[in-house]
Amino acid sequence: MSAIQLIGMHGWAGDHRSWAPWAAGAAARGWSMDCGERGYGQESPLQPRWETSAQRRVVLAHSFGPHLLNEDLWQGATAAVLLASFTRFVPEGREGRAISAALRAMGRRIKLGEEQEQLRDFLRQAAAPQSRSLLPAGPLEQGISDAGRERLLEDLEHLGATSGLPAGFPSGIPVLLVQAGQDQIVTARSRLELQQALPQATVWTRDDLGHSLIDPALPDAVLDWIADVQA
Repeated sequence: MSAIQLIGMHGWAGDHRSWAPWAAGAAARGWSMDCGERGYGQESPLQPRWETSAQRRVVLAHSFGPHLLNEDLWQGATAAVLLASFTRFVPEGREGRAISAALRAMGRRIKLGEEQEQLRDFLRQAAAPQSRSLLPAGPLEQGISDAGRERLLEDLEHLGATSGLPAGFPSGIPVLLVQAGQDQIVTARSRLELQQALPQATVWTRDDLGHSLIDPALPDAVLDWIADVQA
């Protein structure tokens, strides 16, 4: 088994298939990669686990993904890469009240059976300024299951209640934050609060990208960072 294991976790409305380029890059380096799955579409939910032989254990998580991993897994991590993520999704004040209202509106649409339309709108905003067509296939293309609809609603509630680092997040581990300068999902204040919560972190800001961080070169750049920090 590989001495370096990566675990990837997608965010709201995504699934494990978004990590395919990352897994290919990891395999080329002789590393292993496993992915969590929330099960919004036709995929079964899965909480990944660390291999007992893995000496270096790195979490890669996008957006809401860090908050979808369990405490035990976080406690075993030796490094983390947080992609367009946050501690508190809903900031305080007027901006936060507007976001809370938007989350409630999203929930109402899903309860009315408009989850396909809601996910299309969300993914369009997440991909911007690039085209949604550049995103990997996910639950939207599979069709949302009844259980997946309930998970989408449950996670909207969880999303609105986030207030800090995920439970079990180890102190002092190497962390890379990759932030999007044109992020239309995570506010600038929430991005700043994440940096403040992890003052030791390396921060990359991509001013040209939106929330989905669509850049074919990004996986290899991040894997290079992991190789250097884990050497």
